[in-house]
Amino acid sequence: MKYFDPHIHMLSRTTDDYENMAAAGIVGVVEPAFWQGQPRTQAGTFIDYFDSLIGWEPFRASQFGIRHFCTMGMNPKECNNADLAAEVMEILPRYCEKDGVVAIGEIGYDDITPAEERFFSEQLQLAMNHGLPVLIHTPHRDKITGTERSLALVREIGIDEEMVIIDHLNEQTLPMVLESNCWRGHSVYPQTKMSEQRMVGLLRQYGTEKMVVNSAADWGRSDPLKVPKTGEAMLAAGFSEEDVRKVLFDNPINFYAQSGRISLEEMNRPKVDQTRLWERNSVLRGQTPIIE
Repeated sequence: MKYFDPHIHMLSRTTDDYENMAAAGIVGVVEPAFWQGQPRTQAGTFIDYFDSLIGWEPFRASQFGIRHFCTMGMNPKECNNADLAAEVMEILPRYCEKDGVVAIGEIGYDDITPAEERFFSEQLQLAMNHGLPVLIHTPHRDKITGTERSLALVREIGIDEEMVIIDHLNEQTLPMVLESNCWRGHSVYPQTKMSEQRMVGLLRQYGTEKMVVNSAADWGRSDPLKVPKTGEAMLAAGFSEEDVRKVLFDNPINFYAQSGRISLEEMNRPKVDQTRLWERNSVLRGQTPIIE
């Protein structure tokens, strides 16, 4: 089986994770721009971070046989520093033009503040201006209200719902998104958010159309192999290999393909050449390079 993880924060992961992901069948990932835990205090730190998402990280992924794409945006936690967020909004348009950028995201609500709504709205408009899909983060707290308001804002701004994926859904919020034309994202986590078994239950109840599964693995307690583990759980529950491919490969790629920068036809595992360098740096530390 081939897998695609459409939401994973690889800058927080080690090369061991890339090796294990490739061995499990993951051939591509999307890395959304994300809050790094430590608050950023100046616009230049965003520039360096965004550059890493379109430079070093795609290179590092390629060294282990994985294709890497990203989304650009301000996480809602970062929008509450309104002065800094306004500076970042001046920077973001130039990154929207980069080849590896397949959406705006992850954006949305965290504490559901006026500042979060302001920059959520502005980034939805930015996506429309650049013809890019949007990845929307639903909050960890008061998820129902956050999901309701996200859907309402999408309709108020007027972005095509087909260009939107609402992420981190659960049993309470998925039915709300099913009433829209948005895509349906689910983050499978150890102990929290969504388990493989719960995900299988949702697929049984609601089908596979526009259903997307990711690991959302980051610097916290998470698992970058949750997509293939969900595939194993689907097969054990009686889903066909075709069903698994649709949910865990075709659907996420088809969503991001609306950017014009990714496609099912081109999603093949890259050949590994560990003699290559990025800015004179190698992923190796004295190991013998692998060349395929």
